[in-house]
Amino acid sequence: MKKKIILIALLSSCTFTLVRACDICGCGVGSYYLGLLPEFNKRFAGLRYQHKSLATHLGPNGERTPISADETYQSTELWGGVNFGKKFRVLAFIPYNFNEKVAQTGNGSKNGLGDIALMGYYGLADHRTSVGQKLLVQSLWVGAGVKLPTGKYEPSERLAVSESPNNFQLGTASTDFTLNATYDIRLQDLGLNVNLNYKINTENKHNYRYGKKFTSNILLYHKFRIAKLLTIAPNIGVLYETAEKDMENKKYEIETSGGYSLSAIAGMEFSFKRISMGTNYQNVHSQALAGRRALAGNRWMIHTSFAF
Repeated sequence: MKKKIILIALLSSCTFTLVRACDICGCGVGSYYLGLLPEFNKRFAGLRYQHKSLATHLGPNGERTPISADETYQSTELWGGVNFGKKFRVLAFIPYNFNEKVAQTGNGSKNGLGDIALMGYYGLADHRTSVGQKLLVQSLWVGAGVKLPTGKYEPSERLAVSESPNNFQLGTASTDFTLNATYDIRLQDLGLNVNLNYKINTENKHNYRYGKKFTSNILLYHKFRIAKLLTIAPNIGVLYETAEKDMENKKYEIETSGGYSLSAIAGMEFSFKRISMGTNYQNVHSQALAGRRALAGNRWMIHTSFAF
């Protein structure tokens, strides 16, 4: 038990030291919030819908100006997972994005396929023990992933928004990589879930590189089982996202990029036989994005999946 706690602490501290301060934290061209995965033995597939908002073109002190814009990012995502034996797991995410911008200077929209992501995990620990009359269950998965440049990137957008984050894109046009870890500990029906994701971005063919990004969330949940058929799991927690500044031509740091956001999460998960559904709301409590030239709004997500 002590060794597992030490391993998690080391993993968390190492990840935090890798980053300094999103593809603006959760909007636009990427979000890696994972949350509570549905329970499955072999495979699952489903849909996720995410809604996010962002105010851009803000003044030097974050105030609105005549050119300020309100941006909305919606994503319908096909997601799924496959277990290979008891030690290996692969997750896949295929998003279709709907981006909208409203401003006095003109409105705009972009719809299309986003960047497809694949994540592979290895089961480092999976233990069940008894603590008194209660069952203690622990699992630790670690792995890596890749994000493919399948979404459309428009370099003209970067030139048009030199004083605003380069976020109104369907994709990054770069092949990026992730390091991932998931830890879950549950005493009977009360559990704690931790997800860590570190995204290493590469430079795209337009000489632009989005800043490296770290995403983490911690969720406390409780499972209520009804007639051995329906499981309801309310959960609360926090989501922290941080990113370095973007770079152009390998040496020019983009001031209107990078930053952090800290959000409170409240959600509910439902499971009925092989069908799982869930929703969560993310309330942004603290943020400093793009040199304070951008302000993220609250977000919400719903999902459903089927295990087979």
